[in-house]
Amino acid sequence: MTSIRIAEVEKRFGTVRALKGVSLAIEPGELFTLLGPSGCGKTTLLRTVAGFNRQDSGDIFLGDELVNDEPAYRRETGMVFQNYAVFPHMSVFENVAYGLRVRRLGRKDITQRVEAALRRVRLEGYGERTPDKLSGGQQQRVGLARAMAIEPRVLLLDEPLSNLDAKLRVEMRTEIRDIQKQLGITAIYVTHDQEEALVISDRIAVMDGGVIQQVGPPWAIYKDPANLFVAAFVGSMNLIDAEILGEGPSGFLRANAAGCELLVPAPAGHYDLRRIRIAFRPEDATGTGAAPGLANELRATVKTASFLGSAVSLDLELGGRSILVERARPGAGDILEPGSTASFAVPPTSILLFHPETGERVTAVGEEA
Repeated sequence: MTSIRIAEVEKRFGTVRALKGVSLAIEPGELFTLLGPSGCGKTTLLRTVAGFNRQDSGDIFLGDELVNDEPAYRRETGMVFQNYAVFPHMSVFENVAYGLRVRRLGRKDITQRVEAALRRVRLEGYGERTPDKLSGGQQQRVGLARAMAIEPRVLLLDEPLSNLDAKLRVEMRTEIRDIQKQLGITAIYVTHDQEEALVISDRIAVMDGGVIQQVGPPWAIYKDPANLFVAAFVGSMNLIDAEILGEGPSGFLRANAAGCELLVPAPAGHYDLRRIRIAFRPEDATGTGAAPGLANELRATVKTASFLGSAVSLDLELGGRSILVERARPGAGDILEPGSTASFAVPPTSILLFHPETGERVTAVGEEA
């Protein structure tokens, strides 16, 4: 298994800095995801690792080997593309064999590797078919088999599921992770889909503007965001500007948020902030009455109620601001009519704090720095 080290990599396209001193260390056998919005630099970084782009400065190591000057075909990486990139005039077998023939392997070796790759992606018996006889999911499996057949040191996947329908995406992301773990191959996976990243990844790097905003396992990225960008991009997050009113019970402050007085965690250390930005996830809102005096019980006006099967999502108006609240396993009474009143509570311990100007996370009392 091969590690990947990216050290202070810069990439410019004209006057645009697509990558701004990016550094990452990816462990052998890890499924590592680059997550971010369009234009954030994630595909540029992937293509730079592959050798399709040449960085302007910085270093890329595959294992202990510095590959800055190695062309793409000598880096021993397998690439899976967003648009499948299968050759329509070739059979499935010929598509998967393409990279092996370029490497001038013998006929017997090619046949064995192609058949093994097709078994891994559950396409045994499809070798003679042409791509037009395959579904989108099957075509993507062909692309995956072709990348694996060359037995690469590293597998690179550039939004491989974005052209599939929702059900196929769920199926294929599980299959990709299972295959990657069975092979024990190091993989970098690019996506803008937060749920996909949370499900498939060992670790995630969230990118924006050519900069790594945070690196961590899915749980930490979701529950412990480093800044406002990560908090808002990964999942839904309610963000409210608040004014500090004064001391509350031990470990808490009183704050005015959207015209309501709330208890929020006290910042650790010395923070001379009169204003702060508070945040909480829609699913962290609870029923009222759970902890009298500490539960931040609120009443808001319902704008819309969306029934999602396992939950109902309420879009509420609170002090002129829009707030999202989710109720799991809803009953009929939880699907409220627009204009009605919804009561909910936000436990103070569920509230995250952010600096109002820099957007950086403000550590609360009792949290690890």
